[in-house]
Amino acid sequence: MCVGNMLTKRFNILIILLSAFLLRIYRLPELLGFWYDQGRDALVIWDLINKGKLFLIGPMMGFTGMFRGPWYYYLIAPFYYLGKGNPIFPSFFLISITVFAIYVLYDVGNKLGGKSVGLLAAFLAGFSSYIINSSRWLSNPTPMLLIGIALVWVFFRYLEKKVWSLPLATFLIGMGLNFGAATEIYYIPALILILFINRKILPSLKILILSLMTFLFTFLPQMIFEIRHPGVLSGALYNFIFQENSFTYNFVQILILRLKTYYDIFASKFFVNGNLLFLPFFVLFIFNIFRNFKKYWKEDRFKIVFILFLAPFLGTLFFVSNLGGFYDYYFTGYYLIFILFFSFIFINLTKLKFGKFILIIFMSIFLFKNYQSFKFNYGKSLNDGEIIAFKNQLSVINWIKSDSKNNPFNVDVYVPPVIPYAYEYLFLWQNLGQQEKLTTVLYTLYEIDPPHPERLEAWLDRQDGIGKVTESVKFGGITVDKRERITHE
Repeated sequence: MCVGNMLTKRFNILIILLSAFLLRIYRLPELLGFWYDQGRDALVIWDLINKGKLFLIGPMMGFTGMFRGPWYYYLIAPFYYLGKGNPIFPSFFLISITVFAIYVLYDVGNKLGGKSVGLLAAFLAGFSSYIINSSRWLSNPTPMLLIGIALVWVFFRYLEKKVWSLPLATFLIGMGLNFGAATEIYYIPALILILFINRKILPSLKILILSLMTFLFTFLPQMIFEIRHPGVLSGALYNFIFQENSFTYNFVQILILRLKTYYDIFASKFFVNGNLLFLPFFVLFIFNIFRNFKKYWKEDRFKIVFILFLAPFLGTLFFVSNLGGFYDYYFTGYYLIFILFFSFIFINLTKLKFGKFILIIFMSIFLFKNYQSFKFNYGKSLNDGEIIAFKNQLSVINWIKSDSKNNPFNVDVYVPPVIPYAYEYLFLWQNLGQQEKLTTVLYTLYEIDPPHPERLEAWLDRQDGIGKVTESVKFGGITVDKRERITHE
């Protein structure tokens, strides 16, 4: 019977992982989001692969003037190389590591509260529409899904007195700061608190020094960059901390403003666009924490998960930077920790009267809401006038390639983020070069801009003064006009 149960649960996790993977690659070649950030990153990697252009810094952190390390670029560069420049290949790789993160979540769930916690956490992460969307995002925060939950796994090994666990933990924290660099900073006080609570098993001085070295190693490229370009990174960091009032001590005022935001961030991992529906379950979640906190706190693994669960919420009470912006993706490194903690509490809730019935209701709503969200996001037709899809972007490039017949042409591009990095890369990748000199044929390529249609209208008015439209085609939310340039005598 015991062997049968074990095989059943292993079969269950395999089904969850396979289903999670298939959902994440569903229509990926058609609907991949390839926009400003993706084009910018791809251009950097193109120069690395084709020109041998090495670099020591990665993407900028919001509007701070500070740069992440280059590790994200080096992580996905081999897959751009294998795919001969095709963004689908690195996206497929990132999806694969996020599915592996679900397996790690399952493993730590088992260790935290048994097989039921592990399976519930893996199921929620596997089928959450929000987590699916995050897993399909070709961007530097995506690896944080694995790094965040891997940090829990390593801390659990620390409790088992594994000597390598602390150096690995500091390495993961450093990498978290390189990939995310928002709420990942709060891994550091969480680590210090976990070490203090478990000070009886504090490692030797040698291991502590090694741990500091592995942490510093993750910032080695930025250190070299700073030596070569004094003041660029350190000056931005100084301004961020001291000049821009990035942190405040008035956390009570911020708390009032952020309570709803925190709730929305947490709830969206379970019910997308269903925060009100989630409220009764959230109340039960909080109730169960308070009711059994003394019992839970006796378990060292619970302490680790609880500290990591609270760290970003408490830490961001002091954070007011990035031009006042505060975004959900800042918490990417905690998404699976949220799901782990919620699963542990809810499995314990089933021990109460009607607990199993509550769980059944929750799971029913969860499946319905996330099915609706997934269908809305990935069931769209490529002809939908509101969609900017990767396949449509390629269709635009291929149409220009076919229509131009290798004759010289110019291209003007309008995209809502202003800088058309995505199309710069796609033209480069497809070996479709435009002339620097003015030509008779001009293609104007533009995307819909629902928030600011007046900007697009003004841009088109300017284009009408440059060239007369002779042909126009549309691919979803992207239009390309072939124009004959107006010559002024």
